[in-house]
Amino acid sequence: MPIVDREETDGPLRLDALLRLHADLEACRRCPGMQGPPVHSTAVLSPAMVIGQAPGTREIEQLRPFCWTAGKTLFGWFASIGLDEAACRERLLISAVCRCFPGKNPKGGDRVPDRGEVERCAGWWRTEMDLLRPRLIIPVGKLAIAQVMEFKLLNEVIGQQWPYRSERGWTADIIPLPHPSGASTWFKVEPGRTLLAQALERIAAHPDWLWIVHEPSAEDADD
Repeated sequence: MPIVDREETDGPLRLDALLRLHADLEACRRCPGMQGPPVHSTAVLSPAMVIGQAPGTREIEQLRPFCWTAGKTLFGWFASIGLDEAACRERLLISAVCRCFPGKNPKGGDRVPDRGEVERCAGWWRTEMDLLRPRLIIPVGKLAIAQVMEFKLLNEVIGQQWPYRSERGWTADIIPLPHPSGASTWFKVEPGRTLLAQALERIAAHPDWLWIVHEPSAEDADD
């Protein structure tokens, strides 16, 4: 199981805290406008953290993040740079801005969580981040990117690497990705297509992504 700081000895304590956090998350019912139960990934102390926007109906049914159309696209991107879906779920902490399904927008598509819902849910991903202290943060989609950096247009931030410094003082690199929704065309046409390729190239070259790709799986370690 990947550990954020291989030379540190507090990994078991942080993993236990992460497991307890997820248990508390499962019981959360703070937002009456949201449809639960809340979703979280496997508790893993990875040096990389993916932050999505919010689960859809399939994620709520299966209790797994990115388990439907958008997930197939996202994991296809990651497979192209060394990690298939199974490895991603085992080796990456996959978080989200909101952990319940916001419901449908009357005009079509999923409703965007409102400011209050985003604020009430922020403690979950922020605590995950403080427990992980990741060195690589991959926010996926506008809502997720806006939680960790200021920006106006995707064209300004996708394809580049940005510095992050937490309130606790640890630092990381941010490499944003567009949302892989089937309803989105941004990453299918220029300049989005080229910028997405550049972003994936940056992730693939990041030392902590390389470490995750080459880290033996739990099954390999038992052989």
